[in-house]
Amino acid sequence: MAAFVRVSGPPNSNFLVGYPGISATLPRVEGRVEIRPQQGVSAPVNVSLVTVSLQRRESINANADSLIRSNISSSRKEVVDIVGKEMLLFRCPPGKESEQVMCMDLPFVIFIPYGRGGEEIARRVPPASLQLDKRAAETFYEIVVTVQQGHQEQRKYPFPVPITRYDTLSTFGMYNRPESMEQTADHLVTLGISLPRWSYGPLDPVSVYIKLSPNADWLSRAKKVTIQSITVGIDEEIIYNPEGDEPSRKVKTLAKHQQSVGVKLPEAGYFTNLGLVFPARELRDNEGVLPRGKKEFPMYKVSGFTTTGTLYKIEYYLTVKARLSSARDILLRKPIVVCPFDHVGCKEEMEAIEQAAKDAAHISPDNPMLPAATIIRANDPAGLRALGMCIIGGQRKPLIE
Repeated sequence: MAAFVRVSGPPNSNFLVGYPGISATLPRVEGRVEIRPQQGVSAPVNVSLVTVSLQRRESINANADSLIRSNISSSRKEVVDIVGKEMLLFRCPPGKESEQVMCMDLPFVIFIPYGRGGEEIARRVPPASLQLDKRAAETFYEIVVTVQQGHQEQRKYPFPVPITRYDTLSTFGMYNRPESMEQTADHLVTLGISLPRWSYGPLDPVSVYIKLSPNADWLSRAKKVTIQSITVGIDEEIIYNPEGDEPSRKVKTLAKHQQSVGVKLPEAGYFTNLGLVFPARELRDNEGVLPRGKKEFPMYKVSGFTTTGTLYKIEYYLTVKARLSSARDILLRKPIVVCPFDHVGCKEEMEAIEQAAKDAAHISPDNPMLPAATIIRANDPAGLRALGMCIIGGQRKPLIE
């Protein structure tokens, strides 16, 4: 008899508990594997073994934007990893091929790694679920239940679970301290920038303080330099196969703002503030309708964000270019962090993260105190009662208490 298998999360909440990337919240996947007869209500099913695991599926097609090469199926690469550990939920006693079961509820909890772990891949924080345009790169997660029914072949039942990372929130203190950088051209002019913070989300304002200073030792030559224009931009760089033999890089400018200056470089230097708005993706279609999201991926208002997987890596840079005459142009690229949520959204999450950390303080990863499994076997005296059935006059009837 075939088994009907499903996974249900904790009451009134998602499978995912805690905040991946924030160790104090003990991020984990909680739920219950439910096994019932595929047909009928009380025909028992044979079950030998039940396991559950969280799988990450990652794939890339670096040529997705090329119409000719994207049709070549071999251009897509895929890896599948188990996140954390596979859990054994049920195994029938030794010497028996299978157990005849009417109903089975098996609680489980899988802890998501939250330590960077250096070279130890098993402890690295898994990357967030993401799908780029034309599926150039994608990462998604599935709870996979494996069921062995007697001598039959093992069957796997996947259930998608979207995972978001919360360690890049722009409200964290480490991103809210000023960052600066300098670059020199021809030993004559130095371009310096300062950012008040360096994590941004959709529609967040990006403000840059810019200073062009002459070299005091070459002042007479430096004063002949004319500042023609200053451009501020945001670049997205996707690196496919970052740890492979031939990593390929694709750079795209997401936003740009140019200011014409046209003045000679003053002895005291030239100072200005430039800014732009980090671009957001329009989620609604032409008629203003929000399309139904895919179960594997959360709805992000940015097309990509800072992330590192096995097959691809996405990085972001703030670029400042000073166009000069009588000296070489200066280009400066400062790494920044891009978060899937805007600054207001990040603030709203902070209170919930604090609460999740308080809740997680009472949980031990070594002994998470799961509820007991419920297994109703075919020969249990109250087996039919547990299924809401009873025998009256030799016939099965619904049980009305």
